[in-house]
Amino acid sequence: MTGRRAGRPLVPAYLSTGGVARTGRPQLERLSVLTRSGVPVATGLSAGLPAAALALLDALEDGSLTVVEAAALLRLPVSAVRVLAADLIDQDLVLARPPIPPAERFDRDLLKRVADGLRTLKHD
Repeated sequence: MTGRRAGRPLVPAYLSTGGVARTGRPQLERLSVLTRSGVPVATGLSAGLPAAALALLDALEDGSLTVVEAAALLRLPVSAVRVLAADLIDQDLVLARPPIPPAERFDRDLLKRVADGLRTLKHD
């Protein structure tokens, strides 16, 4: 028996960032949307990227993901994916945009007028 719990990664999450830490740039939010920039990863450059960063680039190959979705897919903590994504953004390999804000609260008066109008149409 190895003592390893099922589903637990062999490499601790903090090592997946390759020792990269970003404190000077604004933090990505959990729902920030990540997309590949289209800039090809140079062969020499990819050798310097941590395996988790390459996995993130591969995950973004098929489309955009939020930071949380990428973390779930890569089985890493959100904080580690934030660091990886920030490093890839600095290298122009990934683009990030803020999350879409939730819709503003509905106007109760407008909804009441629409419901009243629909009731009026129904009775005519």
